[in-house]
Amino acid sequence: MISEVYDAFVAAGALEEKARRAAEALAVYESRFAQLANDMHLIKWMLGFVMALLSAVALKLFLH
Repeated sequence: MISEVYDAFVAAGALEEKARRAAEALAVYESRFAQLANDMHLIKWMLGFVMALLSAVALKLFLH
């Protein structure tokens, strides 16, 4: 649970049980976004490798 979100909901007047459930739901989404960020990092490295390999093949083809 994200305590800052929970505190904000309680301060806004939400019931404590609803605020707790909402903060827990947002914590699940936060972990999903972190996983997406890790996946994007891997995809960027893979794309960079493929582009470098393609450039090497193109140079070999045209300069040979």
